[in-house]
This record gives sequence, C-alpha cells and structure tokens, in this order.
Amino acid sequence: MSSVPPTDPSARPVLVVGGGGREHALAWSLSRSVGVSEVVVAPGNGGTSWSAAPGRAACRSADVAGTDLDGIVALATSLQARLVVVGPEVPLAQGLTDRLQAAGVRCFGPTAAAARIEASKAFSKAFMERHGIPAAASRTFTDLATAQAWVRELDTPMVVKASGLAAGKGVVVADSVDDTLAALAHVFGGGFGAAGHTVLVEEKLTGEEVSVLAFTDGRTVAVMPPAQDHKRLGEGDVGPNTGGMGAYAPAPVLSDVDEVVQRVLQPAIDGLAADGTPFVGVLYAGLMLTADGLRVLEFNCRFGDPETQVLLPLLDADLLAVLDACVDGTLDRVPLAWKAASALTVVAASPGYPRSSTPGLPISGLDDTADHTTVFHAGTRRCGSEVVTAGGRVLAVTGVGPDLRTARNRAYGGIERLSFDGAQVRRDIGHRALAGLTYAQAGVSLEAGAAVVADIKDVVRETHGPEVLAGVGAFGGMFSAMALKALDHPVLVSSTDGVGTKTRIGTAVGRVGGLGHDLVNHCINDILVQGARPLFFLDYVASSELQPGQVGDFVRGCAAACKAAGCALLGGETAEMPGVYMPGELDVVGTIIGVVDRADVIDGSRVAAGDVLIGLRSSGLHTNGYSLARRIISGLDLLAHRPALGGTLADALLAAHRTYLAEVAALRAARVPIHALAHITGGGLPENLPRVLPPGLKARIDTRTFQADAPPIFDWLCEAGGVERAESFRAFNMGVGMVVVVPADSHAAAVSALSADGLATAWTIGEMVAADPTDGGPRVELRG
Repeated sequence: MSSVPPTDPSARPVLVVGGGGREHALAWSLSRSVGVSEVVVAPGNGGTSWSAAPGRAACRSADVAGTDLDGIVALATSLQARLVVVGPEVPLAQGLTDRLQAAGVRCFGPTAAAARIEASKAFSKAFMERHGIPAAASRTFTDLATAQAWVRELDTPMVVKASGLAAGKGVVVADSVDDTLAALAHVFGGGFGAAGHTVLVEEKLTGEEVSVLAFTDGRTVAVMPPAQDHKRLGEGDVGPNTGGMGAYAPAPVLSDVDEVVQRVLQPAIDGLAADGTPFVGVLYAGLMLTADGLRVLEFNCRFGDPETQVLLPLLDADLLAVLDACVDGTLDRVPLAWKAASALTVVAASPGYPRSSTPGLPISGLDDTADHTTVFHAGTRRCGSEVVTAGGRVLAVTGVGPDLRTARNRAYGGIERLSFDGAQVRRDIGHRALAGLTYAQAGVSLEAGAAVVADIKDVVRETHGPEVLAGVGAFGGMFSAMALKALDHPVLVSSTDGVGTKTRIGTAVGRVGGLGHDLVNHCINDILVQGARPLFFLDYVASSELQPGQVGDFVRGCAAACKAAGCALLGGETAEMPGVYMPGELDVVGTIIGVVDRADVIDGSRVAAGDVLIGLRSSGLHTNGYSLARRIISGLDLLAHRPALGGTLADALLAAHRTYLAEVAALRAARVPIHALAHITGGGLPENLPRVLPPGLKARIDTRTFQADAPPIFDWLCEAGGVERAESFRAFNMGVGMVVVVPADSHAAAVSALSADGLATAWTIGEMVAADPTDGGPRVELRG
C-alpha cells in the first residue's frame, strides 16, 4: 500500500458517506491512495481529521448527514469528487447511488434495487431460494397472530428477524419457544422501529458464524479474507445483539473460501445481474457453518462494521484503484493482494449500549499510540480541544500481527491505553479461534520430544558403566563419586561450549551426526589442557521445530564420541523454541565433567624459556572460524567436488573436531613432562597459547614447519576470501589443533611417543623465549 504523498496530477477529492468506525477505516485507507488529493467524510466523527498522516492525503469532516441525499449530491458536485464511497446501508437503500449517477458523479455502492438484498430480508430470502443459494429454512409473516401460531405448532425455538433495516440489531436468536413468541411481539410492536412491518421466522442453525465480503463490479468477484464478528454484548456470546463488539480476520474456521465464492457470492452477483439489478460495491455474506454445510444467514450491501476495521489494515493494494475498477467494470484487471498477517479489533461502547447511549464523556489516551495498532473512531465528536463520546460504539482499536494472538495482544494493549467512564469492552474477542491453545499449536511437539528420547535411549546407554546411576530420561543424571576414590586428591574439571555456526553448514547439507562428535571432542580438549580425563557429558540441542531424525543423528554422534573417549553420555535436553530459531536451524551446547589428580594438573606454571612447542595436526577448522568461512563460501555449491580439497566443501568444512586424548596418554605413558597444553580454538594461535604461558615468556613459532602439511581447506579459504595472513591465524587454527609445551631435554622422547600409528601428526613448531613483560608486545611471535 502506498505511503507516499499523492503524486498523481489527476488526484481529486474522494467523498466518504457516513460517520462510524467503518467510514473512519475507509478514510484511513483511502488517504494512502495516490489518486486522492483529500478525503472528505460526511458527516464524519471526532477522529476524521486523524485519519491522515504525514505524507498522506488530508481528511476532514463535512456537516452533511449521510441520509441527506440532496446534501450529499450537492457536496459531491461542489467537490468535483473523483468518487463517492457510501458506507452505511440506509442511504444505499434510499437510492443515493441512483441520485449520484443521475448527477454524473461516480459512486461505489449498489443501486437501491440491488441494495434490496439487505434492505428487505423477505426479498433476500426469496432471491436465495430462486437462485439456489443455500440458506436456513424460513417463513415470512406480516401478521403477529399467524406468526405466533406457526411457532407454537412447530414447538421449537426460532430466529426472529425484522425484514427491514435495523442497524445490525434486528435479529433475536431465541433460546425457547416463549422467547420466540416474545420476540415476535416485540418486532411487530415496532421494537426495531420501522423495521417491524414484515418479519422472518427462521430455523435456528447451529455452528460457527463467519463473514465473507467481496469487492464486485457486477461480474467479477474479488473475495476478502474471512472474518468473524462478535455480535452479542457480553463475553461468552451472551446478552443482546449489537452492531458488533469486535472482529478478527482471517478467521481460521473457514478453510474453503473458494466454496463460498462458487456457491454463494458468484451466484448472487450473477443472479442480481440476471434480474436486471447488477450489483457494484461490496457484497457481504453472513454465513453459518453447519454440520450439513454452509448456510447464508444474511446478505449485506456494503462493508461490515466492525469487519472493515480488520480487513482494510490487511489490504496490500491501493484501495482507490480497487474501488475505481469496481465502478469501471474492470475488477478482473486489478491485482488484489492481502498481507500474510492477522488483524483483530476491539470495540469500546458507550455505557447503556445497545439500549441507550451516553454522550459527552471525555475520552483520554488517544495520543498514546503504539506500532501495529490503529484507533478507529465511531461514536465520537470534538468538543473544543477534547474528544468526547457521542454514544453507541465509541471506538475500535485494531491490532495487526504475524498471527492472531499477537494481533489480539496488540489490540487489547491499545484498548488499555484509552478510557472513558462506563466503557463497555468485551475481553474475549477472538476466543473461538484461540480457544484451547495447545503446546503443539504454539509450535512445540511433545510427541516429537518423546520420539527423540525413544530413538536415542539405547545408543546413549551404551556409553554407561556401573558408575552411572541415572541417565537419559531422568530429571537429573547421577554419576557415582566412588569412581574417584583411587585418586589421592581428585579435582573436578568442567567445561561448557558449543559448536557455533558450523551447525548452519551441517543442517544445510543434512549432516548433523558429525556435529555431535564436534561438540564432545571440543569439550574434551578444553578439560584435557588441564590434564583431566572425561567422566561424563551432557548435551543440549535446540531448534525451532523438533525433527526427531535430525536430533537423533546429532545425539548418536555425541554417543559415538563419548564411547570412543571412555566418557558416559549421562543425558541432556532437547528444546523446541519456535520463533527463537530459524526453521531447520540447530543450536547445540555441551557440558563435560572430568577429573585429574591434583599432582597431575597441567597449569602452565612450569613453562620455561627453552621449552619446545609441538603442534598436533587438526582435522580442519574444528569448531571455530565458521562465521568467516560462511561469508567466503556464500552462494557456492557445497557438494561439488573440488580437486584442491580432494573432495567437496561440505567434506572439508564438516570434518569432525579431533580430540587429543590419545596423544596426551601416549606422552604420559612415555613419562614426558607436559609443561602446558593449549587447545587452539577461536582466536587461533595468537589468542589461545598465551592463556597457558606465565609472565616473562613468549612463544616463537615458525609457521613453515606445519603449513605445507596442514589440511588444504585453510589455504583454499584464505585464497577464496582474500584473507590476510595475520587475520587467518586469528580466525582459524591453520592446521594446529593442540600445542604441547615440553622441556627441551624431553623433546626427542615426546616426538618418539607421538609417532605411533593412529596419533595426530606432530610438528616441532617453535620454542619458548624470554620476553620483557612490560613491553606490551605479542605473546606469540609468528615467523615464516
């Protein structure tokens, strides 16, 4: 929808007839149309001038009643109005469109003859029967005694309808035969004013009510999203009928809008045209969805109120262009789009409504607006600098959101900011669609969670030894501390970490099992640098929508890595959080607990100048640097073979994070003193090695010792991304996954111990040298 100033040189005024919330919504929408120079509303209300906004056409009221046909024709002529849009049904039934057309003024709205489809319920019922449109069975009466006798004979509650116009309130849905008889007496006694001369008595249908409105040029039907109105005054749909206390759209209760077009709307438009009374405007079908199929309760010849207040905020097209096309007979050439959103409106009515009105009550909070919320005025007027109630339905607050619950929350948030004495507000608008909200409707599947547990239970238990007392499926894992009694001074070591954005690549190609290996091995290496061996591991996996197969693959990867490391996978957690994560996305985190005897703790305190640095080869990026890597590979085919990599990008990027348990065990078995271990993760060698170095020392590393034999993915990424040398060593491990610091006199023994089959390639990459702790220079000096 346009939100720029009108630029059409042919822009002219548009006249909206009426003064309620529907007309305010029409003015609000039309002010955004590029062909409108100003919107004039006759008679308008206290909020008309608030319809426009900066950069949109101005809106103003004109003191002409909608039922003053001569006055409306004169006003439209003096304005040289491009179009007159008639909101209420009364002037349409009185022939306003006919009068305007005779004066040469274009008008959106049916002629009096076509408007009979609402103005006379008796005519409408006969029309539906004649054209095969499904409706409730009924009889028409002009005599009270005859009508009451028929009801007594049927002995069942009925629906009583005044045949004429009654401002949306001429219907009584009786709960008993006595109520039906009383309603007949009321209507025939003039209870709805002049509406009571002819009365319909109709079978009482059960089911959901829904309103379906459509634009039409007399031939083409362009349907709007289905809406549900709340007619009764009280919550739980009790109390007297009103003009409408709220509405929402789209209404999910109606799943097949096409059926309504084919069985109701198009036959009605075709039938009116065949009868010589073509209908141009908005045709409104009030439907009951019964167990036997849809039934038409009524037709209206105009926009609904308050349905308009939820439909127009969802319109994603220029309203004037649509209305022009209807008048010009070219609706089939105008694209009509609707936002993928929901809208809900809540009415604040005057005290005493619908039986009486209370004018003159000051309204506060009108300036307190919020995003995605619009206040539509109905029964308001200006009194000096104040806006006060004029009776009836005073205001409607419409909220728009990506779903109905969000729209509802926004609408009620808006209504809370407004107040006037005695305001009547239903607090359950939308209750039919939102009733019985379940976890599954919120996007969380408990069944999927249970399926994951069933899928992984056995493979997780394969990692358990006798020390595991409670694991997967329990509220908390239990690991016997008796496993530590062999140590003189056991020290528990823990670490929590994640896999990072490597998960995005794994999920993109459907390979998430390796992410389980990554998570476990990363955490093992984090405690290994302090000399600890792993005891047990817990995983956490979160997604927007739990996919048991995907999560099962990930947990099986965790279990395999734990089993290889002699570590128990004690349990974990799966979390389904729609709206937090993108569809298909995973977030994985792990916590590991390990143990080391106090005498065997590796803390870097023994590192000295002259110590030798041994680098252990990584298997690839491990779990760091993927944010940069993903920028470099954006748009590339991850599954295409690349000779420089000896496989695909997916293969190289998803190579599992290596653990160095076996290498440390081999060094200890050879009695090599390990002065320090550094796990090379985010920040690379320059950031991770200093974490284990005492003051006064720095590491001098010759990168030529390992670059030729490093996994080829590093050179490929640096070349493809134009990554500078210094930056590459900070972003990636560049082939070194772990650094071992040993004394120089143990270097040969260390190299010999690390040369066994199955261990990671070991390179002598540098040495420790003295450094001035006050010079502020880098703690890692990279050469080569």
